[in-house]
Amino acid sequence: MNSRQRRGVILLLLSVLCVLGAFAGVLSVIGDVNSKVGPEVTAYRIKENVDPYTPLGSTQFEKISMPKRWLSETAVTDLSQIEGKIAVTRLQAGSLLQSDMIVKRPALQPGQQEIAIMIDAATGVAGKITPGATVNIYATFAGERDGQAAQSKVIVSNARVLDVGKLTPISADRDDRSSNRATEAVPITFALSTLDTQRVAYAESFAEHVRLALVAPGSEPTLAPGDRTYTLDKDK
Repeated sequence: MNSRQRRGVILLLLSVLCVLGAFAGVLSVIGDVNSKVGPEVTAYRIKENVDPYTPLGSTQFEKISMPKRWLSETAVTDLSQIEGKIAVTRLQAGSLLQSDMIVKRPALQPGQQEIAIMIDAATGVAGKITPGATVNIYATFAGERDGQAAQSKVIVSNARVLDVGKLTPISADRDDRSSNRATEAVPITFALSTLDTQRVAYAESFAEHVRLALVAPGSEPTLAPGDRTYTLDKDK
């Protein structure tokens, strides 16, 4: 082997050593990054601003992944944690959801009572009324005397729904006030004041029909006294 060949072999060996050194350096950097970052876990980011005391749902959050070591101990990593919860403060869009931002939705406020009544599954619920919803409760009454007009009344406005039960068959002899009585109903539980509880109990016992009307979120209109009762002659 002449001198030129020896120089070539030496350069080749040096090149191999440089490549091995660079590879070892890359592995070292990757190992260092992995040791600092660690495994990734699921977290949830708030899509849009959420007002305080607003019931929470999965559509308000987006799922993301980030290193576990960067998450605080209060970070929510399982969206089932928001079930039955409300925002305790204003949730800012882009923030990570933390368990100390939410609290369990209170069942009753001071001075309120729970009352459950059976509501026609087709006309009163229609699958759109859920716990936490706000509804107006309507009742229709036949005229007390012959010739007296039937009336529709808003028994309670802005009633808060606590729970929606399962579809329940109603026996045919449950009530004979109307031949059109529904054969299936859903028990709905409300949080109401004492007076509103009495109104609902009266309507459930004596009204021809009791129906619910869903109130749009964020709007709780106050009814004028003259708007609580309707008869056909009002449209004449």
